[in-house]
Amino acid sequence: MAAGIAALLSVAGCDPGPMERIAAPDVPGDWRTLAASAQPVWPGDAWWQGFNSPDLNRLIVEAEGNNFSIAAAIARIRQADAQLRIAGAPLLPAVGATANANWQQAKRNSFSIGNNGLLSTGGEPYTNIRYYNVGLNASYEFDFWGKVQAQQQAAADTALFSRFDRDTVALGVVTSTASTWFTALGANDRVRAAENNLATAEKVLTAFQVRMEVGTATALDVSQQLALVAGIRSSIPALRNQRDQAVNGLGILTGKAPVEVTVKPGTLDTLSLPPLAPGLPVDLLARRPDVAAAEAQLAAGGADVAAARAAFFPAVQLTLTGTFQSAAINTLFGPGAALASLAGGLTQPIFDAGTLRGQLEQAKGRQDELLANYRTAILQAFTDVDNALTAYQYATEQEKLQNQTVAVARRSADIARAQQNAGTVDILTVLNLQTTLFNAQDNLVQARLSRVQALLSLYKALGGGWAGADVTPPVLVPGRLEGGVALPIGDNVR
Repeated sequence: MAAGIAALLSVAGCDPGPMERIAAPDVPGDWRTLAASAQPVWPGDAWWQGFNSPDLNRLIVEAEGNNFSIAAAIARIRQADAQLRIAGAPLLPAVGATANANWQQAKRNSFSIGNNGLLSTGGEPYTNIRYYNVGLNASYEFDFWGKVQAQQQAAADTALFSRFDRDTVALGVVTSTASTWFTALGANDRVRAAENNLATAEKVLTAFQVRMEVGTATALDVSQQLALVAGIRSSIPALRNQRDQAVNGLGILTGKAPVEVTVKPGTLDTLSLPPLAPGLPVDLLARRPDVAAAEAQLAAGGADVAAARAAFFPAVQLTLTGTFQSAAINTLFGPGAALASLAGGLTQPIFDAGTLRGQLEQAKGRQDELLANYRTAILQAFTDVDNALTAYQYATEQEKLQNQTVAVARRSADIARAQQNAGTVDILTVLNLQTTLFNAQDNLVQARLSRVQALLSLYKALGGGWAGADVTPPVLVPGRLEGGVALPIGDNVR
């Protein structure tokens, strides 16, 4: 047996094969929309506080603590940590114990034929037989080819992926909460603008009705203004519905039923828009949890390939058994009651109908898939930032131009009403200019919301306040996991 193990050790240098080297991804030197800032302003830990909305701050705290998607992601961390313990267990011997006690009662019978020719039976008294057995056994499989270590490494990479995935989920929940809140604010601003426009249109209608009574306006003038009032009034319920549904949507994000959401939307006008200036694209890759998650998955796929290769080589197992056996408890551990055995075994696949080859090809195919996903995640990160920068640039320009449009439309409507009162313009001109003003005010709210949402998208595209160095990776200890406790959400995801 010792000679066989020595022979196997002599060929242990037969490595299952080198891992394929993954080419580094192409990283652009600059952004398409604008040049990288010499002094970048990346999102901070509590980046949402820059919007200066106490209600938003409270909602995000509730979402981080109560959101069920985040809770599910944390549960997946625990599952991955448990799988890492399982994968590392074979690196240590498996030890077991046995104990049993047996009792038997026996009687020896005898048969004889007497002088009278009859058969008679007799026997000795009953005999009690007892014996006790206690044993220990240990088994260990030598990981010559690194199969178990590769499986443990794959589990460790998967555990690390689960942490990055948790952070990705949390970042999505935070940005979704902010986006839903901004949508509620925008809808509330549109409701307020429509209600103000309705009040203005009703005042004009009242003025026309008074003038019709004195003969300076016609029934047609009143009817046309009445139609404008009715149109504005009919648009308000849809805007209120949009606002209330956005508030209801905050419930699922904060882990509450809609009836428990007590926050009341205010206005977009009070929001601050903190500045952001992204640095070089290469710096972005260390700030996106989804990119880190894809990289961890790719590493796990590589370890799975190594484990599949190692499965082609022999498995060597050593088994040690020790037994204490005695007919009496007080002599169970005596020198004469001890038995011990040591056995070694070797298992070498010879014909498996292509199972091992299929498993290796499957692992390689999975690795190729994960490599494609990793490269996609990188390209998606660059695209998200450029799209957000473009959207914010044009939304800022649109809001500025729309402000000018509202100012011009308001001045034109005021002039038209004054001239209509003087009798120099007809009612149709006044109606058209009122409608233009109302539409311009509504478009201004939507342009402001688009700008805020674009800035929020830029925060998300830059990874929020996430920093990969904050993630505590699992420590590879044979059969044991340290540092594998799911961290609080606020520690990593901002």
